[in-house]
Amino acid sequence: MQARVLLVSSEAVPLVKTGGLADVITALAEALREKGIDASILMPGYPAALDGAAGLKNVSGDLALPGGQGHLMQGFMPGTEIPVILLDTARFRSRLASPYVDQNGGELADNAESFADLAHAAIAICAGRTQLPIPHIVHANDWHAGLIPGLLKQAGLNQIGSVLTIHNLAFQGNYPMAMREKLGIPEAMCGPDGMAYWGKLSYLKAGICYADRISTVSKTYAKEILTERFGSGMHGALNLRSADIRAIPNGIDTNVWNPALDPLTARSFSLNDMRGKGACKRDLQRLFHLLPIDPFAPVLGIGSRISHQKMTDVVLHAMPHILEHQKRLQVVVVGCGDHAYEQGFRDLATAYPGRVGVHIGYNERHAHALHAGADMLLHGTRFEPFGLTPLYAMRYGTIPIGSRVGGLIDTIVDAGPAVQPGVVNSAAVAPGATGFLFDGETVADMTAAVDRAFAVYTNTDAWQTMQGNAMRTDFGWSKPAARYIDMYAEVCIPKVRALFTSPQPAAQARRTSYKVA
Repeated sequence: MQARVLLVSSEAVPLVKTGGLADVITALAEALREKGIDASILMPGYPAALDGAAGLKNVSGDLALPGGQGHLMQGFMPGTEIPVILLDTARFRSRLASPYVDQNGGELADNAESFADLAHAAIAICAGRTQLPIPHIVHANDWHAGLIPGLLKQAGLNQIGSVLTIHNLAFQGNYPMAMREKLGIPEAMCGPDGMAYWGKLSYLKAGICYADRISTVSKTYAKEILTERFGSGMHGALNLRSADIRAIPNGIDTNVWNPALDPLTARSFSLNDMRGKGACKRDLQRLFHLLPIDPFAPVLGIGSRISHQKMTDVVLHAMPHILEHQKRLQVVVVGCGDHAYEQGFRDLATAYPGRVGVHIGYNERHAHALHAGADMLLHGTRFEPFGLTPLYAMRYGTIPIGSRVGGLIDTIVDAGPAVQPGVVNSAAVAPGATGFLFDGETVADMTAAVDRAFAVYTNTDAWQTMQGNAMRTDFGWSKPAARYIDMYAEVCIPKVRALFTSPQPAAQARRTSYKVA
């Protein structure tokens, strides 16, 4: 018998991805399974998910949900043995573009009902109302699954432990209190000690108040969210649960993000043979129509959500100065988000033809090309729970320039204050340095950090030392997965605890490498 964990998420690669959450869920499920935990993923049945999952079959019949009828389809992530359960409803089937927002960037009007349905579907599984095995632990991720811990307790399902992981506290799922009955939420959950939040229902606060344990995705962010500055209004509720908060840093899927084996890049390379990175730079320059195709032209990549959080406003103001100061610099942008900021990047590309290339949207080909071909990654952010993108960059010898906040503090070793433009040697770079961190949110703060990076870039020995440090860093999932298992063991009922404390590893690697489009 194996310990069973149900991971509930709004997205997971390769079926649906808007950000790092999707990467985390599938990689964590894989890592747990490799350690002998029977981990499954429950997520919405968006059209792309229903089309992409393998071997789907109905395992619930018709389910009566607050938002209407639905049913659960079980199959596998393509190319893997990771079980995925999709909630098939009319609401989720209508989401042909973004899972969360409309074409104007506004929140979809039925988000409250749709993700309440997801929570109630999880309860149906836990209550044995489907053909699926009952999990020992439900692991809810972000606000989309935040109702589950409270609904478990209200249903008397106390034999099932619950965990909430906060991937981004800024997104909370707050809706009018008048929707309570429509959403199937018991009145007992809606007091000030429950999910009531400034007169509204908060899905995230429900998870914070009712989950047996709460985790965040970096050590620094776990401390930051207890403060008014980074707590997004939830710091009071979080401080009440501070003894139950665990900091478990994310990992990255080192099979998918591997320069030596990456099928989405122009040429493979490794720390022992970096020649392929030059070919990847040429490929990136062609892909984004940069001129000249020059192996010596420094390329700065920007790959993230285009939003206020990611300091896009500062980037757009800083970039003309940076481009004028670094005459050979080429810039590549991959991402989507706020439409006004997206247009700002298009305007920047128009103003600097051949020097700035922009792809609005997200696909794995462009993302892998960026990390493999760029020299540096600019990752400014006002807050950062973890920051997967800089880790991907480091795997490919692309040096991150990031804000000194959240998970970036934990994962990027700054080159040090001794690094000054025009005064560079290998000794001036801090031992083990993997990137550049900066404080503040001004154009001057950002451009000073970029100048520091370019100062080191001109010293080949120092730059290659940093690339080596970055590429050797271990960001795999083995240690984080072990810590999640320890947390599951804390909250499961005593008679199954041994299944978590002494799991039986898989006899052979389950992975067959899921495919990315």
